Amino acid sequence: MAEQAPEHTLPGVSYVMPVLNEVTHVRAAVDSLLAQDYAGPFEVTLALGPSIDGTTELVAELSAADPRIKIVDNEIGSTPSGLNLAIESSIYPIVVRVDAHSVLPVDYTRIAVETILATGADNVGGIMDAQGITSFERAVARAYGSRIGLGGTKLHVGGEEGPAETVYLGVFQRQRLLDVGLFDEDIKRGQDWELNRRLRASGGVVWFTPRLKVTYRPRPNLDRLARQFVSTGVWRGELARRFPAANGIRYFVPPAMVIAVTVGFLVGVAGIVQAAMGAAPWLLLGFVIPAFYLLIVIVAAIVLMRSGGLRATLWFLVVLPCIHFCWGIGFVLGFLSLTRNITAHTGR
Repeated sequence: MAEQAPEHTLPGVSYVMPVLNEVTHVRAAVDSLLAQDYAGPFEVTLALGPSIDGTTELVAELSAADPRIKIVDNEIGSTPSGLNLAIESSIYPIVVRVDAHSVLPVDYTRIAVETILATGADNVGGIMDAQGITSFERAVARAYGSRIGLGGTKLHVGGEEGPAETVYLGVFQRQRLLDVGLFDEDIKRGQDWELNRRLRASGGVVWFTPRLKVTYRPRPNLDRLARQFVSTGVWRGELARRFPAANGIRYFVPPAMVIAVTVGFLVGVAGIVQAAMGAAPWLLLGFVIPAFYLLIVIVAAIVLMRSGGLRATLWFLVVLPCIHFCWGIGFVLGFLSLTRNITAHTGR
């Protein structure tokens, strides 16, 4: 472990975590904070939403066992409102955003603070290292960490240290958060990207370092995964419409793929009708597009899941299209402003 400055010279750290219906994960997330090797003072603030799965009782138990853990009520229940409430109640100059699905490595805070002090960055973050336990979760994790799954951004697949568009979670200078107005509570997903946009627009620096790698637990079943990605897609589409100059072309690839595959399939079905009516079934060529996409999915499963086991490989054949289509459909809905009712409170 690298030698640290004396405790009295290190800036204090405030961990902020929105929590809603996370009884399965929250203890591990909190334990990873208490186990940090950072020598400076710290506090843990849990913004507790209206949970119904036992999370409220568990969080109360954790707080009673350690006075450094405090609870603030997040009546709205959304991620950005919880983050803002926790940040506003924090007392230290460094704010570490934590997700209830994440487990921080023991040196996370130390490395992040060292990086902030060395670079002067407003926000420092690293890699979302998705790790699954079940066959389904392992398939999701592999999709997360591949370029074909979530687009190959640094926060998913890694890269060189330096300034970045956005990072996973984030370790912030608290005053800079206050300067730009904290998280936008109208944005239920992608609020970290939007905040980083404002930090950069105000002359600040968002810094990526692969030395920070956070274990992330994927959604445990297909239904929750689908809902997660529809919601994520909706809000990414919304952000692309609100801030067109700040969005790269890569965000439009999944919706373009969804439209192409869907149109190709419908054209192919029309070709079947042609054949049934005795006409030349040239519209069957439409099936080339969905067939090509299916081939890509199969090849990706074989290449990426070679050591994942048969069950995880079979799940990957389902998981990858689920991610692509749910995100893509959500993006179209959000970009065209066709829905205002799909929200998400926690996680990614």
